[in-house]
Amino acid sequence: MPYTVDLAFRVEETLDDLSEDGRQEIMETIAAALVRPDWWPEPGGWRGAFVFGPRSWMWFTAFLGGIEVIDVGWAG
Repeated sequence: MPYTVDLAFRVEETLDDLSEDGRQEIMETIAAALVRPDWWPEPGGWRGAFVFGPRSWMWFTAFLGGIEVIDVGWAG
């Protein structure tokens, strides 16, 4: 089943400001969460979850059929 990813506006801005390495790692972290719906919080409401990469993190919430990435960070 294909899933959808929505990015909050500040996430898009953050990705634009990162180096290629940072952007790549954050996108890999998002992809890892997207294919693991068992990591997702219950859809609806404002429950969120964190996923961590080697030097990155993302905070997201779930809806039916996908996730919304609320914030990201990279320690690079």
